[in-house]
Amino acid sequence: MAISDRILGKKNVNGKPHLELVQPTAALPGGEVRLTGRSLRPHELRRPRVQFGEVEGSVLISSDEFLVARVPEGATSGPVVVSTNGHVSNAVQVKVALPIAESLHPVTNPALDPEGNIYATFSGSRGQKVPVAIFKIDLNYNIKPFVTDMMNATSIAFDREGQMYASSRYDGTVYKVAPSGSMSTYAEGMGVATGIAFDREHNLYVGDRSGTIFKIARDRQIFVFATLEPSVSAYHLAFSPQGDLFVTGPTTSSFDSVYKIDPHGTVSIFYRGLGRPQGLAFDIHGNLYVAASLAGKRGIVKINPDGKAALEVAGQNLVGLAFAPGNAAVLATTGAVHRLAWDIPGLPLVPE
Repeated sequence: MAISDRILGKKNVNGKPHLELVQPTAALPGGEVRLTGRSLRPHELRRPRVQFGEVEGSVLISSDEFLVARVPEGATSGPVVVSTNGHVSNAVQVKVALPIAESLHPVTNPALDPEGNIYATFSGSRGQKVPVAIFKIDLNYNIKPFVTDMMNATSIAFDREGQMYASSRYDGTVYKVAPSGSMSTYAEGMGVATGIAFDREHNLYVGDRSGTIFKIARDRQIFVFATLEPSVSAYHLAFSPQGDLFVTGPTTSSFDSVYKIDPHGTVSIFYRGLGRPQGLAFDIHGNLYVAASLAGKRGIVKINPDGKAALEVAGQNLVGLAFAPGNAAVLATTGAVHRLAWDIPGLPLVPE
């Protein structure tokens, strides 16, 4: 940097914009990212231009040292530049998730079978019978009807053998789903059954929206494992690498918690301060990723083992995620499923 630049602090005397940082570094179309640098505002009272590859994004807030831009539809992973005063900045890189299936209605995490096929629900309104309850998205991203007879399909999980299970918040039943898509009852009487997850011993846990976490042993005996505050939406469950059960459940508060339940059923608050936290998943290092709002910004929030939180993916209407083979993630919104190329190795969905 020239001496005159140092004297003026961050002010870039030649007027050329310079980018230093983008936060978060990944987004869905419609998500908002913050670009930090210098000379990012034109001399005139007008907004700069932001290009996501070949597509122009909209600038929501601008100043000399930062701006907030919305990722446009059609954007792909790649460079982002800012144009002001006839100059174009250096590029910073942003990963953009690509839609792979639309016109769905997930209410929690998508799920992957051992071959990498993706499953997502069309849950519908409470008591609404929809033509297809669960869709299968194959490795070529072809989407096909899979389960047709379930009312309000909610959460999907696979056991160690690749057997699918799905909960219904309508009838409080967990169903076992065959590869043909036919169903049989695995457990019933689960209240408003929402999130489900398996532990290392192959016990199945079910969140009842009224406040109970049930444990279903391999012989199908049912126990009350823990009790939490009732949720206005659903419980979402995931096991950590250490074998603790983590639970989210939105309440009427805008400052909700992520709960940790140890193998004995003791409940503690792991993190407090999220808005409407929903689906969650772990990476192999024990970092937790939650579809939630943090400080008013919606997306995927990363919470490290020490309880430090940061927005990792920007995106509206996110309800869940699942890690996929090849360091990728599958992200579910209220109407679609996206794939994000992400250099984060996820924890296997079924604890080993």
